[in-house]
Order: sequence, then C-alpha cells, then structure tokens
Amino acid sequence: MKVNSKGRLVAAFAIATTLGLAGCSSPAPAGEDTTAPAKGGADATSALTVWVDAERVDALQSAADAYTEKTGVEVELVGKDNADIKDDFIQQVPTGEGPDITMGAHDWLGELATNGVVAPLELGDAAEGFLPVALDASTYEGTVYMLPYAVENIAVLRNKALVPDAPTSFDDMVAKGKFVVEQGAEGNPYHLYPFQTAFGAPVFGTNDKGYDPTDLQLGSAGGEEFAKWLSGQGKNGTGVFNTDIDGDIAKQSFIDGTAAFWLTGPWNVGAAVDAGIDVAIDPVPSPTDKPASPFAGVKGFFVSAESDNKVAANDFLVNYLGSEDAQLALFEAGNILPALSAAAETASADPIIGGFAKVGEQAVPMPAIPAMGQVWQYWGIAQAEIINGADPVATWQKLTSDVQAAIG
Repeated sequence: MKVNSKGRLVAAFAIATTLGLAGCSSPAPAGEDTTAPAKGGADATSALTVWVDAERVDALQSAADAYTEKTGVEVELVGKDNADIKDDFIQQVPTGEGPDITMGAHDWLGELATNGVVAPLELGDAAEGFLPVALDASTYEGTVYMLPYAVENIAVLRNKALVPDAPTSFDDMVAKGKFVVEQGAEGNPYHLYPFQTAFGAPVFGTNDKGYDPTDLQLGSAGGEEFAKWLSGQGKNGTGVFNTDIDGDIAKQSFIDGTAAFWLTGPWNVGAAVDAGIDVAIDPVPSPTDKPASPFAGVKGFFVSAESDNKVAANDFLVNYLGSEDAQLALFEAGNILPALSAAAETASADPIIGGFAKVGEQAVPMPAIPAMGQVWQYWGIAQAEIINGADPVATWQKLTSDVQAAIG
C-alpha cells in the first residue's frame, strides 16, 4: 500500500483491483498520452455521461473533446441544477441509471460512500500534484473517492481605504474598525470555526483514515475556553458578535463602509468590488497564539459505483480533468482556487485569489463523516445562546453531551 506524507492510506492496489486495473501500470501523469480500453474490453461501452453544474459545461467541453479525439470514447456533458445533483445521483445510481461521473462537493462524501454509490479512484502519481487539503478532503476512511478541482475557504475582507494595513491580531482588528461576521438567530459555527480552532478545539480528532467520529474534541478544555471567549465578544461583552447580523446585514455593512472588516468567502468578493471598494484579503486574526484555521470546502468529481465505464472514467478524470488546462478552465468559469497545485499557483497571481490561497494554507477540510450531521444540529444554537448571554461553560457542556448522545 501507498501512504502519503500525512499518513492517509491511498490503498493503491485495493483500488486498482476494484477498478479492474490490477497488474496494469498507474495512470500517466496529466498531459501525457493515454488510451482507454477498447469497446468490449474492461468497460462495457464506449461513452461516458458526466453530470456537471450547468454553469461549467462550457469549461469542460475542451477536455471532453480532447478525450474523445484521443480515445474514441464519447463524453456527454449534461448540465444539471447544482441543487438537484446529489439527490438525483443517490436515487438513480442504485437503479443502474444516472451518470458515470458527477460533479459534487467533498462534504457529500460520507453520504455518498455510506450509500454505496461512489467508486474509489486511482490517482497514481498524479496525487502528488494536488494541494494537500484538497487531497485530504477527497479521501474517506483512507480511500480516495473524488478528483478535486477547486478549494474555497473564508478570510477577512478589508476595506483598504478605511484601514490601509492588515491588523496584527484580533484585538488590533477590532480596534481599527468595525468587524462583521454573519450569525443570525441560530448562529453560524462555520464562520466562527477559525476562532474555535485557535483555542485548540477542533470538532473531531483524526486518525490515519481521516476524521474519527469516536474522538469528539468539541468538549475539550479548549472548547470551554473558546466558549468563554465567545461570551466575552457577545451581548454582555464587546458586542463584536451579534445574532441580529445575518448574511445580508453583514454584506451591506461592508459595502456601505460602516464596517472595515468582513469575514466571508470568495463568493462575496464580487459584490464588494462592484461597490467600488478596494479590497484586501487578510488572514483570520487569531485571538490566541495558535493559528486560526477555517474550514476548507473542496469541489470535485465522483465516479458512479454502478458505472460500466470505471476505467475510462478514472482515466478521463485523472489525466484530463486533473490537467492544468482543465483546472484553469474551471477556475475561469467559477473564480475559485484550483485544487491542482500548478494551476493554483497560476491563479494566485490575482491578489484576491492569492489572498484566499494564503489563508487556505491553514484551512482544514470540513468533516464529511456522517456524524457531522449531529454536530450541526446543536452547534450553532449553542453558540447563539452563548453570544446572547447564556452561561458559556454550562452551555458548551450541554452542546457536547447532546452531540455525543446523538452520535451514539
């Protein structure tokens, strides 16, 4: 077996056996000549159906055409509403319908894997070319299931006209100008997670296969320290965090110049730029001497467990959609940092993209394990209560016990 630098098992031989590749050489590095099995060989047909976000069909057409020209395997790109892809995939794959490949997000992985609708991927040497966080997010219980193409995380947007220089700490940021982060009545732990990690309180611990649902770190001493700090930044403290501020209010505060700092993701940069704001991207300032690590969300492609074309699908993903040209085409379509390191470096010439990439060096994949569903159920509500004046330690302890009981 092959083990990467973080100890994640790639299980190359096991995956190759699943794909019918045992005894064959590893896929060629992206950009090299490849050939797909002839019709009637390892794959039953000479066509691939690929579900993609409707906005990214054009970005993938060149790679699809190149693959067909090289191998004779037709690639049909089917534009789908992103809101429907996951549910349609889960419902159709067991019936033998659906695509050979679907576009999706890494946090679907636990659900897709436990439903048995995705097949492992063999990345071979190509694995070395991806950003570590992208590869980690594509791995579930030690096995790679997703070919990543984009990585996104939150960072601090700064209005340079109001604050020319980046703050040196959380307190320095608050002193230099109003800081907004969306919360809402039920809280928003996604946006508060960087601060929680700065207190040494990740949601779950990890083992050599990824996040460990039996190791709930939420209730550690660091979690309680974070809860006390959060209380001090809430209603009865500095008032930095406010459940009356939802996403729309946070956006408007930054756009109209009321707030100098806004904790958000790349999806909101366009609105700020269109409003004429000279935006800088800063790291999330830590309230401790430890890094503030936001969640990373990774997008990619999955192979159907019921596909008759697994070898061709693996080849198309690794050697074509995993190429620098394809990853940059997807970047141009969505303006999200590419998952391939070489493409990410090119894209980072843009200072906005480069700023998010720099913050992303501290990011960790959002847990895709099923147990995460039990965390979301209670997490935000508990944080909102703390912000609004509830006893921080007692509330955090109840959060931990509720989550633990729900996980079982």
